[in-house]
Amino acid sequence: MGRRTRIIGLTGSIGMGKSTAASMLERLRVPVFYADNYSHGLLQPGGGAVAAVRDAFPDVVENGIISRAALGRAVFGDAAALGRLEGILHPLVRRAEHEFIARQNLRRIPIAALEIPLLFETRAELLCDVVVVLTAPSFVQEARVMARPGMTMARLEAVRTRQMPEQVKCARADFVVSTGLGLRRTFLGLKAIVRELR
Repeated sequence: MGRRTRIIGLTGSIGMGKSTAASMLERLRVPVFYADNYSHGLLQPGGGAVAAVRDAFPDVVENGIISRAALGRAVFGDAAALGRLEGILHPLVRRAEHEFIARQNLRRIPIAALEIPLLFETRAELLCDVVVVLTAPSFVQEARVMARPGMTMARLEAVRTRQMPEQVKCARADFVVSTGLGLRRTFLGLKAIVRELR
């Protein structure tokens, strides 16, 4: 029996550079499961969550297709509606994470990563051998997030209130990597972690 795949949980608050860091891990030959991307796919035509979301939020369907903009408006500032949506999506994403880990084990991949924005909030750290938290100064975070189309300070604050406070995440991490000091520093930090785990 070969050694099982070691799983890195990659997380951080909004605007901390999770997608960039995940792509860096892929450059280091670490397969990555992107929870957000998978979740978005569940809402595409033919996606695994379409029927359940259509039943729970009939007003967000336009021409038979779920409008992500309308869905965002439906759950923005409404904790109960957001909870309903997460109750549909999170179990499907978690099942896909388990399947991803099983595939890496079968392929005898030494290290793989789960990129999960709400890692601690959804208790996904239980799937991981180590957790890497990405962090950056709040002014860097705000500049990155406010550059996104349609983003407002109200939306940013709404996201922040759903996410575990930065200092709590960092305290619970096995590794903390700063993404506010340039791409090279981020890459070298991740490379050192991968080398240690290998």
